[in-house]
Amino acid sequence: MNYEEALAYIHGTLKFGSKLGLDNIANLLRRMGDPHKKLKYIHIAGTNGKGSTTAMIASILTQAGYKTGMYTSPYLEEFTERIQINGQNIDKQHLADITSRIKELVKEMVDQGYNHPTEFEIVTAIAFQYYYEQKCDFVVLEVGMGGRFDATNVIETSLVSVITSISMDHMDKLGDTIEKIAFEKSGIIKENGLVVVYPEQEPGVIEVIEKVAKEKKAEVLKADQTSVKIISDTLQGTEFSFSNYTGLRMYLLGEHQVLNAGTAITVIEILKSRYGITISDEDIRAGMENVRWPGRFEIIGTNPLFIIDGAHNISGVSALKRAIHKYLTNKRITFIVGMLRDKEYGKCIPEIASRAELLIATCPQSERALAAEELGEISRRYCDKVIVEADIKKAIQLAMDRTEEDGVICCCGSLYLIGIVRKFLKESYK
Repeated sequence: MNYEEALAYIHGTLKFGSKLGLDNIANLLRRMGDPHKKLKYIHIAGTNGKGSTTAMIASILTQAGYKTGMYTSPYLEEFTERIQINGQNIDKQHLADITSRIKELVKEMVDQGYNHPTEFEIVTAIAFQYYYEQKCDFVVLEVGMGGRFDATNVIETSLVSVITSISMDHMDKLGDTIEKIAFEKSGIIKENGLVVVYPEQEPGVIEVIEKVAKEKKAEVLKADQTSVKIISDTLQGTEFSFSNYTGLRMYLLGEHQVLNAGTAITVIEILKSRYGITISDEDIRAGMENVRWPGRFEIIGTNPLFIIDGAHNISGVSALKRAIHKYLTNKRITFIVGMLRDKEYGKCIPEIASRAELLIATCPQSERALAAEELGEISRRYCDKVIVEADIKKAIQLAMDRTEEDGVICCCGSLYLIGIVRKFLKESYK
């Protein structure tokens, strides 16, 4: 198998849907020799901020000299972004080799009457095998969706479970109340384990987490919001302190990212105090300064300022609005927006459109995409200037043509849109 054949096989399994449950992934991993049982994990669930928090923890551990796996989803530009060690994507041929072996085991499973693993289960199995083969010291493991029945939750133990900001998303799969969603996310809490929680949560969320933790005799530690102090916060970066760590700096923007940082540092403190893992203050400082998480209020170009943000649910859109208010007050903003139809677009679009000087409605490259025409129709209720352009590259060109050099273009919505825009702009700005 070469890389293209491996991707074709992996994506070809999409037709098997998204089944919640752990029997399938456990069966496949058993046939692989259970590589997942030979690794140490920091396991991260949540609605928003789990990718950023994963990247922060992985960056600090890497800085401290540990071989650190990082598993995330979805990807922005390259599929291999999902499986990294020390910030480097998995080698394409290495991915193809592991996929080839797994394909044979999957055939064996199906021949014996078992269900075909889903795409996410196969990718997760590839990641476990890769991290095992590469002898990772730690794996920072991001949940795909939910937690309780997510394929990543096949792991039996974790050093720390982490629950980031929880809000309404994936209601068709996880439940129609914040409490039901919190229960699914809390499924990653292990017996007699430790769980660190993002500080800003709805009261119902904390109650659910604490109830699940009590049943599992696990200890809950909430990141201390009062210990977070922002020293300076500009488009050039954020300087902040947390607890005894002063003068920390990072290039991820937005107040929510500082709270994510507080959550990540709380996890690191536990690794140091409970497990005796050696991580210096300088490792934390350098890890925070070096962390990158593309597509989250990321400046991708200037003249005009071009920002991309993967805000695709109401919580993410609210964070985007706060960032715009903080950094871009009185600026005229052209929005390029594309969303998925299974998200709460009816709530998100008014929030974005009401701030737009011009809104260009486009269409992410996904079978689940909301039609540009429908997005445009809703937007016209809240914004006087709306253009519908389903072709993403044409939408970008329209925004460039219609925005003054001192204005701002903000492309937001589905990560299936943001990744394409990011790749196109990086090539354009070369």
